[in-house]
Amino acid sequence: MIRINENYLKLKASYLFADIARRVSAFQQANPDKKIIRLGIGDVTQPLPGAVVDAFHQGVDEMADAATFRGYGPEQGYDFLRELIAREDFQSRGADVAADEIFVSDGAKCDTGNIQELFAGDIRIAIPDPVYPVYVDTNVMAGRTGGSVNGRYEGLVYLDGTSANGFIPALPDQPVDLIYLCYPNNPTGATITKAQLKEWVDYARQHKALILFDAAYEAFIRDPELPRSIYEIEGAREVAIEFRSLSKTAGFTGTRLAFTVVPKTCMAWDAQGNAHSLHAMWNRRHTTKFNGVSYPVQKAAAAVYSPEGKAQATALVDGYLRNAGIIRNEMTALGYECVGGENSPYVWIDGKMGSWDFFDMLLNKAAVVCTPGAGFGACGEGYIRISAFNSLANVQEAMERLRSVLK
Repeated sequence: MIRINENYLKLKASYLFADIARRVSAFQQANPDKKIIRLGIGDVTQPLPGAVVDAFHQGVDEMADAATFRGYGPEQGYDFLRELIAREDFQSRGADVAADEIFVSDGAKCDTGNIQELFAGDIRIAIPDPVYPVYVDTNVMAGRTGGSVNGRYEGLVYLDGTSANGFIPALPDQPVDLIYLCYPNNPTGATITKAQLKEWVDYARQHKALILFDAAYEAFIRDPELPRSIYEIEGAREVAIEFRSLSKTAGFTGTRLAFTVVPKTCMAWDAQGNAHSLHAMWNRRHTTKFNGVSYPVQKAAAAVYSPEGKAQATALVDGYLRNAGIIRNEMTALGYECVGGENSPYVWIDGKMGSWDFFDMLLNKAAVVCTPGAGFGACGEGYIRISAFNSLANVQEAMERLRSVLK
């Protein structure tokens, strides 16, 4: 008989965002005339930049002409895009990243989930808490954990992020092999300094560990002193893989384009202690299981790096940052302690009650959707995340509603 991968049975019964959707749907059915303002899931709401749309159309037109039609492209991405990414996102900031170390994909979520296929089943994994659930769930699916006990999976090393440490966990107090980091952080909106990030790089080098660095929100950094890439840190090329996305940078959540950087100097070891190139291994995995992002989408992505595209994408991000500032200021004025909302589209709020209780109160009394912090881990209990990804008018209306409920 065909058998299942029983590791899936360890997963919690409901994925966070599916549970949110269920509650929101029930509220909408019970209150069909109420306008719901969604400040929960981090999906963008503004249209693609004009320069991107123009390039997208050009790409489609090329596909309609036999002289310029393209079939299968290189799985790693077209050179014209990889070269732009290397120059504009990394080399311009002094980070040593070559075009052929960049792998274009259809999403950072996919890449952060798929990358764990390269590693042994018994490695020790350090997971921040609170954390983006995909990091945890994909390792549960792979069989690297025991069951869930009191909300945490046996076998994982949890790194507590709290208000006391600014939601930047301390280094592990035991050796680990794989470390997940995300800054600007999802869900807390916290940012990390170069000095703090260097401590993690130094730890990884000392212990022959690997850092998976999720930089999906780097475009929101406005403080020039904060690192936008881990490769701005000396030694990171030996011990870090970085994930980027155009989803929040330029509104590509529905268009799908991201990329992963795997330096050629980044190594991992077999049971006999022999070093192996993770770049070569990821290239093998990528070319075996992925056929590449479509040409029109890559053409559109290249336009993000044009002068017009840069200005338009920056304006989009600035708009969301303005929303984040409004949310942070309003919640602070109402007496709530907040993290994020500066250099980040997320505001992490101490709700002074259970996370799901606060979620239900905002939904039922204000018809505003947030994200309960408990869904991101044990350390998220008592917090909520409010996303800035909506229109200015909706954010202002949402804050008026919250003011009437929370004052």
